[in-house]
Amino acid sequence: MRNSKQSLAIMAAGAALAALFPASAFAAVDSETSYILNSFSFLINGALVMWMAAGFAMLEAGLVRKKNTATICLKNIALYSVSGLTFYVVGYNLMYLDVTGFIGSISPFWSPDDAAALAGTFDEGTYSASSDWFFQMVFVATAASIVSGALAERVKLWSFLAFVVLLTAIIYPIQGSWVWGGGWLDAMGFSDYAGSTLVHSVGGWAALTGAIILGARKGKYGKDGRVMPIPGANLPLATLGTFILWLGWFGFNGGSVLALGSAEAVIEMANVFANTNMAAVGGVLAAMVATQLIYKKVDLTMALNGAIAGLVSITAEPADPSMGMAILIGAVGGILVVVAVPLLDKLKIDDVVGAISAHLVAGIWGTLAVAISDADATFIVQATGVVSIGAFVIVTSTIFWLALKYTVGIRVSEEDEANGLDKAELGLEAYPEFGPSS
Repeated sequence: MRNSKQSLAIMAAGAALAALFPASAFAAVDSETSYILNSFSFLINGALVMWMAAGFAMLEAGLVRKKNTATICLKNIALYSVSGLTFYVVGYNLMYLDVTGFIGSISPFWSPDDAAALAGTFDEGTYSASSDWFFQMVFVATAASIVSGALAERVKLWSFLAFVVLLTAIIYPIQGSWVWGGGWLDAMGFSDYAGSTLVHSVGGWAALTGAIILGARKGKYGKDGRVMPIPGANLPLATLGTFILWLGWFGFNGGSVLALGSAEAVIEMANVFANTNMAAVGGVLAAMVATQLIYKKVDLTMALNGAIAGLVSITAEPADPSMGMAILIGAVGGILVVVAVPLLDKLKIDDVVGAISAHLVAGIWGTLAVAISDADATFIVQATGVVSIGAFVIVTSTIFWLALKYTVGIRVSEEDEANGLDKAELGLEAYPEFGPSS
């Protein structure tokens, strides 16, 4: 404890500093520090989201057969690269620049507008323009990754990448502008904190339309309607991919606080991290219990998708719920996956990795669940956003898939599918030392 002489000395020093540095000078320093922290948050959380691309690649590589492993890895690194290019050329400004209700401006993201910061002026809540672009760009790649897993093992490489161009340059930014760009859904009060609908359901709708138009893998469904399981080649790899996605999701949701320059922002981000983690916990445990009750055995792949479904479910509102509520929201997502996967099989919709169930179904649930914890949200407005964005993505995706189907084609030949896409499209094997692919 300080004595009285020390306290008097400190007070005198404080008075001297106050005379040398007026309050306005300290305010300027605080604003610059806030600018730095906000920009840093975008960069570090964006890097975590970028790492999710590795998670998707490993998850999908583990759930496809080994004769298609190299191809799915190539698709994931290629779609990330395509997403970066399209979001630079047209996507960012289409989503955020001068949104008039339904669409932004069709122009490239040429030069960041950081002139004020370079001149020493830092407004409250501002950040580097390039840090914002980077954080938003890695989100669009996530939507495209959802499609690659669902359509694996039978879609042509270049046709798939052509669809990724259309998805990331047109579909994603237009519907995104309706909410995050200040468009008509935002004006209605629709809320989607980090993208249960704007990212995950969009990818899910695009994957669903693609899976229907593309058709199922050969041998997946018997003539008598039976579902013939086609197990993945590497479940440890799929498990690693899920853990990587879980880690990356902290950046996905945490970075969506869009600030780190105040105690309030730090507290919100901490709550978001905690709720994101516990929603995944709820999803895993609920999926495990559900599969034990229904199938009398626990299914690892369902537990993995339960984690993802829990994460997707909480993404629409990870800041407001209590931790207990976050667990319940994630648990419902995990149960929905266990129900949705066999339902899609009954409809003969072949989703290789369960992406439609985990991202679309759980995304819808999570978006509607916002009204449970957010007093400003209503089920009617949330449902309006889900339906309108769903309708837009279904129509545009269907047009794009059909256009590709009847021009360049979207499905590989039966012979190539049987031999594996690694040999057919890449001329190599991911595991050549293990003998013939299967």
